[in-house]
Amino acid sequence: MQVLVVEDEKRLAQALAQILKEEKYLVDVAYTGSDGLDYALSGIYDVIVLDVMLPGLNGFEVAAQLRRKKVNSAILMLTARDAVPDRVAGLDSGADDYMTKPFAPEELLARVRALTRRHGEVVLREMTYADLTLDLSTGDLKCGTKAVRLNFKEFAVMQLLLAAPGTVVPKETLLVKVWGYESGAEDNNVEAYISFLRKKLAFLGSRVSITALRRLGYQITERRD
Repeated sequence: MQVLVVEDEKRLAQALAQILKEEKYLVDVAYTGSDGLDYALSGIYDVIVLDVMLPGLNGFEVAAQLRRKKVNSAILMLTARDAVPDRVAGLDSGADDYMTKPFAPEELLARVRALTRRHGEVVLREMTYADLTLDLSTGDLKCGTKAVRLNFKEFAVMQLLLAAPGTVVPKETLLVKVWGYESGAEDNNVEAYISFLRKKLAFLGSRVSITALRRLGYQITERRD
C-alpha cells in the first residue's frame, strides 16, 4: 500500500514516514504543497497524509485541487489548529479525515487503516501464489516449512510482483513505488534486489521464479517441472 506524506517540518515528516514503513507501507515524502500536489496527481497513492500549513500551496488548496482533478486517494489532514471552522474547511476541501497535532503514532496508524477500509480496500494478512506465501505483518517469505525474513525493499518488490502474478511489472514502477520519485535510484538498484529475491526463492526451494523481460520489466511465474 502506498502512502504520501506532505509535511514541511522535516523531522516530523521523516518520523511519520518511519512509523508507516515499520508497518510495511510504501512511503514517499514531500515538503511543500506544490511538490505534494505533483506527487499526488500521479494517482498511485492509497492514502495522503497532508499537513495544512505548508509553504506555497496550503493543505486546503492541495486537497481541493486533487478533488477537482478526480484524484480519489484518501486524504488525512494534519494540523495544530483544532477550531471547528478549521476542521470544516479541511473536510469541505476534500479531506476524508482530520487529525490535530500532537498525536500518538497508534492513532495515526488506526486512522490510516480506517481510511483504507472506507475506500474499499481489503486489508490482507498474507499474499499467496503457487507454493509461496508472503506474510504481510512480519515480512516473512514462506514455502512449505521454510521461511526467510525480507528486508523492507525486498518485501516491497515482492509485494508488487505478487499483486499481479504472470503480469509484467515495469522497472519504472518498481523504482517509483519502492525507492520513490526523488531517490536517485537507478535500474541497477532494481536488478540487485531482484537478484537477492531470486537467491531467497532458491533457498526456499520454491517453484516460483522471477523472469526478466528485456526493456519491459519483471514478472513472477510458476515453473512447471
